Amino acid sequence: MSSKLKSGTSNANNLVVLSCKCEVNEVLRSISTRWKMQILHSIARDTRQFSLLKNAFPSLSDQMLGKRLSELVADQLIDKVVVEEKAPMKIIYTPTVKGMELLQIIDDLHHWGLKW
Repeated sequence: MSSKLKSGTSNANNLVVLSCKCEVNEVLRSISTRWKMQILHSIARDTRQFSLLKNAFPSLSDQMLGKRLSELVADQLIDKVVVEEKAPMKIIYTPTVKGMELLQIIDDLHHWGLKW
């Protein structure tokens, strides 16, 4: 989930108006959170460990990366898999079917942007 807005602010009021007029508003708000789609894209392209994701996005703090990974898991866009075959244990993130379907839409949007 993306960050919650304080009620009574103009942004919160605008979102209420938009949600009544635009059916895709909540989806757009959910996927447009900074770093979320970039992380999902990297995981789908085989960058599946925290340290490798950190190397891919050096300006992203450990806290924010952890938060976005948790959000992606909660949104069921990625799975968190604990591999305990040897010490130390390793955590690997893998895209779900839902996540891969979303990436296809994002890729289509990318191609549309390139065309226009």
